[in-house]
Amino acid sequence: ILMSNILIIKHGSLGDIIQANGAIKDIKKNFSDQKVMLLTTPPYASFMSSCPYIDGVLIDKRLPRWNLFYLRRLKKMLQRFSFTKIFDLQNSSRTRFYKQFFFKKDIFWSDSKSFVSKEQALQEKKLPVLDRIQLQLNRSGVSETQFTKTPDINWLVKNIQNIINQNFDGEYILLFPFCSPKLKRKKWPYYKDLISLLQREYGSKYNIAIAPGPKEIEEAKEFKAHTILNNNIPLNITELVSLIKKSSYIISNDTGPAHICAHLNKKGLVLFGSHTTPEKVSIETENFKSIKVKNLNNLNVADVFEKVKESLN
Repeated sequence: ILMSNILIIKHGSLGDIIQANGAIKDIKKNFSDQKVMLLTTPPYASFMSSCPYIDGVLIDKRLPRWNLFYLRRLKKMLQRFSFTKIFDLQNSSRTRFYKQFFFKKDIFWSDSKSFVSKEQALQEKKLPVLDRIQLQLNRSGVSETQFTKTPDINWLVKNIQNIINQNFDGEYILLFPFCSPKLKRKKWPYYKDLISLLQREYGSKYNIAIAPGPKEIEEAKEFKAHTILNNNIPLNITELVSLIKKSSYIISNDTGPAHICAHLNKKGLVLFGSHTTPEKVSIETENFKSIKVKNLNNLNVADVFEKVKESLN
């Protein structure tokens, strides 16, 4: 039986997993003599298994809760590790359900509601996400949190020059015009017009590139830009992080890749409608800026282009 002490739960999304890296590093640093495991979902398991701050990854397929067969298997797997401390960084109704049904009542459990009054927990919901995580850790006995608010994901970067060479030579501006189909309001509709302006102004200096996910390849072909694939398949997360690291500038909707840009401290611009604010999701840095509007449909191309020019000229 593997003996392990600490479990961190973070199911996703991509941006959230990237952001949690600082907290994961702080937890490991505070408990350096103990095994730290991560429970996450299949899309993030493979790249997080090379994370230097954890000792292993456990997979939760998050099947429906009425699937008792699955829940029983998951419970059995978690019990095999005899965890003594759980850090729930997901803070979802699902993880609260796990707390109730998977673990002994007296286990040390840290979530956003632990060690705090209901009123305070509600107040803290308004804070930026990384501030909330830091408060959670501090209250849970992780006194040193020097990395929580500045996640370092450079461990994910590798040399992908061969992939870039399949597509073009030279420097490039990277665009992320997509978003999850469930979150259409995060999508700025005028990337095609922006690409025309970028080609006209910077076409001789920069390639314009798009890195689509598995369900975005067809849509990517509609843009007059290089579609970056690796032998015709979408980049995996390590390759995507490495592509972002090498780019000269990024323009993105509020999606996972934007969080990667922020934590690599890349130069770029992220576009926000009213769905949330850049402050709340802790995404702005000295190089990575945002434009906020009520409705992305009303954000005109000239305003975005002006902001890009300020950085590139």
